[in-house]
Amino acid sequence: MSLDELGPRICILGPSNSGKSTLAVAIGRARLLPPVHLDQLRHKPFTDWEPRPAEEFVALHDEAIKGDRWVMDGNYSWLLSQRLERATGVILLDTSTTISLFRYLRRSWFERQRPGALDGALDSVKWEMIHYITIATPGNRRRYQTLFDSIERPKIRLSTPRQLADFYRAEGLRR
Repeated sequence: MSLDELGPRICILGPSNSGKSTLAVAIGRARLLPPVHLDQLRHKPFTDWEPRPAEEFVALHDEAIKGDRWVMDGNYSWLLSQRLERATGVILLDTSTTISLFRYLRRSWFERQRPGALDGALDSVKWEMIHYITIATPGNRRRYQTLFDSIERPKIRLSTPRQLADFYRAEGLRR
């Protein structure tokens, strides 16, 4: 399956720190699709990742999915059915817990400018996030795999760093 077969509205799903935002920006640049980072819609800018009120996030989410063209990264499973109804294709980054944890630490310590970052916020290591990645993520990965298997739209599953790198190369994407 190629990127072109996914159409003009692409959902990128996967565990925290799997590379969803970076991939969204690369696809957006290559296919002229505006990237939408759900973490930026969910959280207030210039805060330490303080969530917006749920109603405000839902309104921003619903407005974003109305667009004719987008590549959207993020999970927020309570809004996923609406997003999948509009999506023309799906990519699942099924990254291991170990890789997600490594990427979280790397971005918190070394990456000040990264795709999907919250305006005016600095990433920092938080025990709550380490717990989420190591405890909640394995169950979430199983749920997303089951969901992915049931999706009847064009879809691509990338499970290893090598598969992801090969996908970037095959599709002419730049990080």
